[in-house]
Amino acid sequence: MPNKACKFRLYPTPAQKILLAKTFGCVRLVYNHWLDRKISQYKEDQTTLSYTFCAKELTVLKKTEECAFLKEVDSISLQQSLRHLDQTFQNFFNQPKKGFPRFKSKRNRKNSYSTVCVNQNILLSDGYLKLPKIGQVKVKQHRKIPASYVLKSVTVSQSPSGKYHASILFEYENQVPKRKPHTFLGLDFSMNGLYKDSEGNEAEYPKYYRKWEKKLKREQCKLSHMQKGSRNWEKQRIKVARLYEKVANQRKDFLHKRSREIVNAYDCVCIEDLDMKAMARSLHFGKSVHDNGWGMFTTFLKYKLEDQGKQLIRIDKWFPSSQTCSVCGYKNPETKDLGMREWDCPNCKSHHDRDLNAAINIRAEGMRLISA
Repeated sequence: MPNKACKFRLYPTPAQKILLAKTFGCVRLVYNHWLDRKISQYKEDQTTLSYTFCAKELTVLKKTEECAFLKEVDSISLQQSLRHLDQTFQNFFNQPKKGFPRFKSKRNRKNSYSTVCVNQNILLSDGYLKLPKIGQVKVKQHRKIPASYVLKSVTVSQSPSGKYHASILFEYENQVPKRKPHTFLGLDFSMNGLYKDSEGNEAEYPKYYRKWEKKLKREQCKLSHMQKGSRNWEKQRIKVARLYEKVANQRKDFLHKRSREIVNAYDCVCIEDLDMKAMARSLHFGKSVHDNGWGMFTTFLKYKLEDQGKQLIRIDKWFPSSQTCSVCGYKNPETKDLGMREWDCPNCKSHHDRDLNAAINIRAEGMRLISA
C-alpha cells in the first residue's frame, strides 16, 4: 500500500517543549552511543552489531541508575533511533558514496525524532496531536485527512528558528488507475529560469536566494561579531535562521504552484535525469543551481503525477537534447558550447533557441519511450 506524509505546525506548551528537548537529547545519545559501539566492535574483530543486539543492550542500559532518565521519554523513539543507525550502516556498505555514519552534535540546531503508532498511542483529532509521553499538542491542521487514511508514524522536528513541526505518515489504498497519456510536455533545465518547456513557456523563477543575499550577508556578518552564547547572539542567530527559512519557504511555495499547474494540464511530463550536485561542482554555478531547486521540483512533479495516475519520464542524461535539431534530427557538435544560446541547423537551415529545441527533443524522446 502506498504512503503519504503530511506536515503540520505544532504549538507545544512550555512544559511540552522541555519534554521534546529531553526526547531530542535522548535520541541523539542513543544514536551516538551505539555508533561508537559499532565502530569499536568493527575495529576489534571486523564484525558489526545487529539492531536486535543493540535493542537488548538498550533495555539493560535503561535499568541502570546512570541512564534511568531514558525512561522519561518515548521508548519507541529510542528504538527508531537504533533502526535509523542500522539503516545508515546498510546504506554505507551498499553505496559507499553516501558516506560513513557520523556522530550527531548537540550544537546542531535542527533536531528530530521518529515514533511509530502502536495501539493508537498517536492520534490526530480536533486540532490536537496526541504523542507518547508528550500528551495532546496543539496542531495547525491545514488540510483534512480522509477517513480511509491509516496513521503509521510521526516525525517531530524543530527548525533552527525554533519552530516545531510534525510530519505524519499515512497509509492508504491507491484507487487511481494508470491512465494512457494523451498530452506530453518536455522540460529542459534552465540555469536562469528553472526550466523552459516544449511549448516555449518559461517558469520565470524569481531567484529568491539572490534576492535576499545582501540582507543575509549583512545579518550573518552581525552574528559573527557577537559573543557566541550571549543573549544578543542567540537573538541574532534566530533572526538569521528565520531569514533562511523564509527563502526556503518562498522557493517551496513557488515550486509547488508551478508543479501543480503542469500536473493539471498534462498527462505525461518528460525531463532529463540530471546530476545536479555534479553540475554545481563542474560548472561552478553552485548558488544558481541550488537556488533553483530543480531536484525538489522534480520530486513534487513525481508524486503529484502519480496521485492522478499520470507519469514522469526521465530521459538519460547523455541524451544529446541540445545538440540535435528538433526538425530534421541533425546532430550539431558546435552546440556543446554552453554560451551558444541560439543556432541555425546546417542541414535544414532551421533557427533554434537552445532551451526550446532541447525541450522539444526531450518530449519526443519521452513519447518514444512510452510507445516502445
